[in-house]
Amino acid sequence: MYQAAQNRYQVIPYRRCGASGLMLPAVSLGLWHNFGDTAPYENMRALCRTAFDHGITHFDLANNYGPEPGAAERNFGKILRDDLGVYRDELIISTKAGYLMWDGPYGDWGSRKYLLASLDRSLQRMGLDYVDIFYHHRMDPNTPLEETMGALAQAVRSGKALYAGLSNYDGPTLEKAAAILDELHVPFVINQNRYSIFDRTIEHNGLKDTAAKLHKGIITFSPLAQGLLTDRYLHGIPADSRVHTDGRFLKEKDITPERLAQISALNDLARQRGQTLAEMALAWLLHHDEVTTVLIGASKTQQILDNIKAVEHTTFTPDELAAIDRISK
Repeated sequence: MYQAAQNRYQVIPYRRCGASGLMLPAVSLGLWHNFGDTAPYENMRALCRTAFDHGITHFDLANNYGPEPGAAERNFGKILRDDLGVYRDELIISTKAGYLMWDGPYGDWGSRKYLLASLDRSLQRMGLDYVDIFYHHRMDPNTPLEETMGALAQAVRSGKALYAGLSNYDGPTLEKAAAILDELHVPFVINQNRYSIFDRTIEHNGLKDTAAKLHKGIITFSPLAQGLLTDRYLHGIPADSRVHTDGRFLKEKDITPERLAQISALNDLARQRGQTLAEMALAWLLHHDEVTTVLIGASKTQQILDNIKAVEHTTFTPDELAAIDRISK
C-alpha cells in the first residue's frame, strides 16, 4: 500500500490564493495531457505519487480532459481509490466545465443546465463527494453572466464545490463576474489562464491587473509554451515529441528559425542563472506577485522533479527581466 513521503511538506513553498484562506503549492500538477485512455495507467499513478511525495497537493482536471473526454477524471478517480484517497483532506482537486462535453445544446458553454450536470458527472467519474475548486472553463458570449455565476454559486451552496474559479476570462469580464459572485457571497478565489514568457495575453487583456486589484489568485497553464520554453527543440524535433505524437497544440510550423533563435538566447540566459530554460521559465512566472501557482504537465516522473527545482531561484535582476522581455517580444 502506498504511503506518502513523510517530508513532503518540506520541498516546495505554499502561497496564499489571493486574499482567501486557501494555500496552494507553488507548483501544481495538471492532468490535461497524459492522463487519458491512451496513456499507461501505471505511469499516471507514478506521476501522481511523485507529485504528492514532493509537496504537490493540487491536481487540476476538467470534464473534457482525455482522450476520450472524461477519461482523465475517470483515471484520476482510480488513482484516488488505489493510492491518494486516504489523503483526501490534504488534496486540492479542481475540475471545470465550459467546453464541448456531450452532444446537443446542453453539453457546452455556460448554462446552468450544463454546468451543474457536468459537475455531477465529474464527481461520479472521480468517486468524490465534492471538488475543492469548480471553474467555468471559458467565457460564454451568449449566456447571461448572472446565470453562469449563479450556477457556480449553486455548486458551492450544495457542498459539491468549496471554491469557485474562472478560466480563460479577460479583465473586464472577470470584474463583472466577481461583482456578481461577491453579491451572492460565493468564495471565488482563483483565475486559470495561459501565461508564459512567450504568451503575455493576460498582461494585455486586463486579467492580470484586475486579478491583483480584486485580490484573486492566478494559476498559469502552459507555462512552458507546450515545450517551446525548454531546450528540447534546439537540435531538431525529437521523434517522441508532442509535435509528432499529438499535434493538436504544438505544430511543426510553430518551430520557426526566429522562434528557435529566441529559445537559444533564453537558454543562454538561463544557463548564466544556473538554471535550465524550463526552470527559468517557471521561476519567471513565480516571481510575479499576482501568480499563486504554475500548472505543469508531465509524461515522466523526472520532469516533475526537474520542474520543482524552479522554486529554488525565483528572483531576477532588472537586467535579467529586461533581457527576457527583449528576447521574447
